[in-house]
Order: sequence, then structure tokens, then C-alpha cells
Amino acid sequence: MRPAVALTACLLSSSMLLSGCFAGSGTPTAATGDAGGGRIKLAMMQPPRSGLSPFSDDAFKLSRWSTAETLVTLDEVGDAQPGLATSWKRVSPQTWEFAIRPNVTFHDGTTLTAAVAAFALTKAAAASPKPRILDGVRLTAVAQGDSLRVTTAEADPLVPHRLSSPQLSILAKAAYKPTSVDPVGTGSGPYRLVEVRGTTGARLDRYDGYWGGKARAEGIDVSFVPDGAARAAAIRSGSAHLVESVPVSQAALLDPKTVTEVPMPRTNTLYLNTRTGPLKDPALRAAIRSAVDRDALVKGVYEGRADLAAGLLGPALPWAAKGRTELTGRTPAKAPAGTTITLATFSDRAELPEVASVLQQQLQQAGFVVKQVVREYAHIEEDALAGKFDAFILSRATVLDSGDPVAYLYSDFACEGSFNISQLCDARVDAALTRAKGTAAGDARRAAILAAEAAVLRTDAAVPLLHERVIQGDSSELLDSAKDPRERTLVTAQTRLR
Repeated sequence: MRPAVALTACLLSSSMLLSGCFAGSGTPTAATGDAGGGRIKLAMMQPPRSGLSPFSDDAFKLSRWSTAETLVTLDEVGDAQPGLATSWKRVSPQTWEFAIRPNVTFHDGTTLTAAVAAFALTKAAAASPKPRILDGVRLTAVAQGDSLRVTTAEADPLVPHRLSSPQLSILAKAAYKPTSVDPVGTGSGPYRLVEVRGTTGARLDRYDGYWGGKARAEGIDVSFVPDGAARAAAIRSGSAHLVESVPVSQAALLDPKTVTEVPMPRTNTLYLNTRTGPLKDPALRAAIRSAVDRDALVKGVYEGRADLAAGLLGPALPWAAKGRTELTGRTPAKAPAGTTITLATFSDRAELPEVASVLQQQLQQAGFVVKQVVREYAHIEEDALAGKFDAFILSRATVLDSGDPVAYLYSDFACEGSFNISQLCDARVDAALTRAKGTAAGDARRAAILAAEAAVLRTDAAVPLLHERVIQGDSSELLDSAKDPRERTLVTAQTRLR
């Protein structure tokens, strides 16, 4: 698979990259009171694609069912917090040492140790295909007594964040077969996976030996329901207590009390070709930026169920809005004077062709002549990456499994970026991205990321349009499901029926 295609597959995935409502401290709160709680009926959008292998996107199902756990979790702002590891330290530029949580018993009765954690990570690093969180990363893991040592070939300030990815969940050794990984009965979370019924459903029972205390519900009955209207109907009829990814068109048909809109780290962006064609002129790119009416897109196409974009990074990353400053030094716009451009997008996401039509009208009103191209993604990606279009609309995930947006910014806007639809190569942007990439996690890294975002926006290589939301359905009988922008958590130990 070409690197760009592999990256595309992960960034366009509906399971991107997404806890507490976030994962919080990573230390579950023991359930209080009666741990009866009934069985939760859950309707999910997509069936497993890879046999529920944790090395694939199926890992997010295991995480959302609270059956598989990671060494590290992420809090609301994306900082690393304890999970199956209680603490960690960097012992050299390439090596990190993790203390493993004691008294953790897997669902098959075996015990978590540093050696088991090292075994699981070694299997992940050797997998083919490799978990996407390890793309371009050479990682080794060894046990040293009760500690786990993780080493990367190059200095990596994000190792703890990488280990928060559901694709690096730690299962019992018995899960790892010669050619597959079997999560049935081998996780460590509050729910034990006991049955998988192909592409139709799964069953999980409460695991009373969970290290964080008993779950409040007795179990989870999962159904895979690809049809969005059917998922919404399941909430209305009471055949499901919890539904993921309700379509915008169906949300208005539900009782508002059963609908929650969760900001996603996904931005609908207009990429402009900076290398060839008329938009290599920054003043014409500025004219496009000035002509775009985001409010019309949000209210018209998304029926108000999206957020206006102030930058590339949206409300799913709350620190972005808090740290962003007014952008200065932008190129003034000039009159398009009938300049002809080709605007393209793909039809796989139903709203994008409609976005393209609205943008076409807006740009023509501003003085451009706009030709529109819409194809299936598989038939348009190669041309988009080759710079065949002047403008391209893409719904883009802005964080990967590490919870950090640097990889997205680099792939899309660095000179050597593997997904550089804008064909951008700007020394100031590259310098800002390099600073962000090398900065340790925390406030300093977040400031460097916002500086890189500003450098990109000054070029007008990309015009952020809006930030998408995922719509979750909760029946009136359900309490305390997670509302997680990273889509890592859904049913927790606290989720229960009235």
C-alpha cells in the first residue's frame, strides 16, 4: 500500500482517532451501590472488519466496550494519564520506563506483568500490517523486573501518548495466536467479551474481578446496524439503549432528550493548490478565503449540527480555542475577474457534494468561474494528491491515535508531507512543524502546534470550513454513557440502566 493511501485510510476512518466523558485519570472509580444495572443494548454502526484484532480499527470497539485496556489513557486536553501503567519516566532520549499496575487479572485468570506487557507490544510492533500508531516508528519493549522499558529508534516525546492507542491494548498472552489475535476472554476491563456473532453482534458480561471495581451493569449486548435510519429507529422503539453515529437527517426525528452532539476532531477543509494553476497566486487564494460563507454551510448542509471553523483544530481540542490568537500577516485578496478553477470532492460522505455545490455558488458570486468534479474517493484520491485540482474539499481527522495533531499537520502541509493535497512547500511552515514535532508534550507543545497552525493559515493553502460532530443516541433508561470526541470510550463501568 502506498504511504499516502495507508495514511488516508487511517485519517478518513470513522474510528479515528477518539474519553470521561474523557478517559480522565485512567483510574476507574469503583462502582457504588447495587451493581445490578441490567444489560445494556448497544447498536453500533460498523461490524468488525478484522476479526476484532486490536492491531486494526476494530480496537476501538474493544475500547468502547470497556473490555480491552491500554497502559496509558488521555484526559480531556490530551495529556497522558495512568492506565495499566501507573507512572513512567524518560530515562534517555529514546527510552521510557513504565511501572505496571499491580493486581490486574485478565479475563482468563492470568496476571498482568511487565513481561506480558512487553510481549503484547512486541507482537504489535511485529504485526503485518503494523498498527497505524506505529507507522514510521521502530519500537522495542522489554521487561526489567516489575518495570517495562520501551525504546524507539529515534527520540520520541510522544511515547506515552502512543501507548494510549486502543491499537496497543494489552491482552493476556493467550490472545496472541500465530496468525491472529483473539480478544474473546483475554481483556482486562470491567466487561468480559464472551461471544462474537460474526458481523451481527457480540455479547459481553460483567467481569467481577476487575481491578477498578465492579461495573454497574450486568453486561452489554451489541448489535451491528450499518443503516443509520435503523439505528435511530432502535432508540425510538426502545430496542436499543445506546446508539452510535445517528445521521443528521434522523436526529430531528428523535426526542431531543435522547440526542447528544459530541464535537469530533474532524474538520471539513477546502484545500487550495499552491503549486500549479491559478491558485498558486496567494492573492487569489485569499479571495477564496474571503468569499467562503461558513455559516451558510453549517446551517444549510449540516442543519446547525456542526461548528464554525476558526482554525484547523476545533472544539474537540478545547485548548486550541483558548490558546489561539488573532491571525495577522495574511495576504490581501484581489478580484478574481472571472478566473476559472476546478473544485473537487468525493461522494462517499453524503454531505460533501452538497458542500461543493454551496461553495460553487459562493465562489461564482465572488467572481470565479467554477467547474465541479465529484467521484468516489477511490477514484479521485490519486488525482487529488497529484495536484490535478485547484480546490479540494475533504473531511479530515485532525488527530491520530496519539491524540496529537502534529502528524496530521505534517502530512498535510510539510514539503515532504505524504498527504499534501495543497502541494504546499513553505520554509516557515516546515520550521514551525519541526519545532512542534520536537517539543515535549504539554503546554509548550500545544503552543508550538498553534504556531504551526497559524503558519499554515497564513499561506491560505487550506480554508477550514467547519468542525463536525458525532450524534449519539441515549434512551431515557440509560445513565452515564461516555460522550467522547476521540471515540475511545462509550460504555464505562459507571454506565447503567435506571
